[in-house]
Amino acid sequence: MKSFPKIIPVFPLSGVIYFPKTNLPLNIFEQRYLDLVNDTYKNNKLMGMVQSQKDGNRVYKIGCLGKISDLKKSEDGRILINLTGITRFKILEEVENKKLYREFKVDYKSFEEDLKDPSGDLDTDDLMNKAKAFFRKNGLLLNWREFEKLDKSQRINTLSMISPVTNEEKQKLLEAITIKDKVNTLKSIISFYLHEVNFSNQTVQ
Repeated sequence: MKSFPKIIPVFPLSGVIYFPKTNLPLNIFEQRYLDLVNDTYKNNKLMGMVQSQKDGNRVYKIGCLGKISDLKKSEDGRILINLTGITRFKILEEVENKKLYREFKVDYKSFEEDLKDPSGDLDTDDLMNKAKAFFRKNGLLLNWREFEKLDKSQRINTLSMISPVTNEEKQKLLEAITIKDKVNTLKSIISFYLHEVNFSNQTVQ
């Protein structure tokens, strides 16, 4: 597996679930995260994103490593970046530092599949049909013709990231080890919502 840093700066953010092979635009304005982005950009451009838990300072154990692929500074002091997802990681422990932002010791070995494209033989037709119905039910527009130009892994990861499901469900998708696990989990989640919507629309005689 390609060598990635064992200690990384991490941006904990509630409600943002970020996947490999996806792009995440971020508007940075808090000083601690301005420091994080400036330090990262001067170093190796690699930083982690992880979802904050609801209680206090805790974060989920699984996050995603990204590379800053674009950076622009605004006149009012904000920094606009684009983060390109590379691979997921597991947090081992937090590292004490004197910085404003947090750093963690992480491990990548459970997610070697993220650096490959093992989705070649995977049948995603049923998932795509369910996703289109799900998006229609929620009044969400997506250019499916352009979307289907992405490779299968990108499509699955992007759907996992943008689908209108709960943060806990997106975290479950992030933690699915293989791409097949992720497809099955996503189908199960979407099927549940479609069933609920259809059931609620039935007329009781």
